[in-house]
Amino acid sequence: MVYDPQPIATTNVQLDQEILELTEQLAKNAHDNWARQRIADGWSHGPRRDQDKKEHPSLVPYEKLPEEEKVYDRKAAMETLKAMLALGYRIDKAS
Repeated sequence: MVYDPQPIATTNVQLDQEILELTEQLAKNAHDNWARQRIADGWSHGPRRDQDKKEHPSLVPYEKLPEEEKVYDRKAAMETLKAMLALGYRIDKAS
C-alpha cells in the first residue's frame, strides 16, 4: 500500500488580518504543547536530536527557535485555520 495524503483543499481560502495574527499565537501554543509532552516523556534540551539520550535542540521557548522551525509551526497553524474555514466553520473572536 502506498500512502497518498489527501488534505482538505485550502488553496482558495483567504485568512483576514485578525486571523493571520492568531496564527502566531497558535504556532507558539503548538510548540509549547509539543515541548511539554516531550519533557513529560523524559526529553531535555541538547545540541542535536538524540533518540537514545532523549535530547532535542528545539526544547527551548518558541521565541528562541530558529526561524525555519517557527515557519513550520506557523504553516501548521495556518493550514488548520484554513481547513476549519473550508469545512464551513466560522472563526469569530468573542466580544
